[in-house]
Amino acid sequence: MDPWVWWLVATGVLVVAEILTTSLLFGMIAGGTAAAAIVAGVGAGAPAQVASFAIVSLAMLLLVRPVAVRHLRTPSKIRTGVAALVGAEAEVLAPVTGRDGRVKLSGEIWSARSYDGESEYEIGSLVRVVEISGATALVA
Repeated sequence: MDPWVWWLVATGVLVVAEILTTSLLFGMIAGGTAAAAIVAGVGAGAPAQVASFAIVSLAMLLLVRPVAVRHLRTPSKIRTGVAALVGAEAEVLAPVTGRDGRVKLSGEIWSARSYDGESEYEIGSLVRVVEISGATALVA
């Protein structure tokens, strides 16, 4: 079997590993194996294949991965929509139980229920939003 096929198989295995782990590590190395497959496909020898694999993998790990990781971890200050409400403090307007309740959240009145389904919060209590489910704030 041609060397480019082996490099391509390695790329496929690494892409599957990346999909399963989502670590952005195997994907960067897969870029190196894809580059080596291209180099092998044009007829270059084993030293050129290994060199292209090493250079591209290292460049992707050192240059691309840090930028990608930064973009995946969006700080709470720039989150938008309901994602921005998670972690916010709310005031209980109507008793919150595991089934129903009302809270004032970011100046708006939201339906709410306790996150664990058992806790109850009285009027005037301050609670923290753990999750938004549809139009309901799950609080603790």
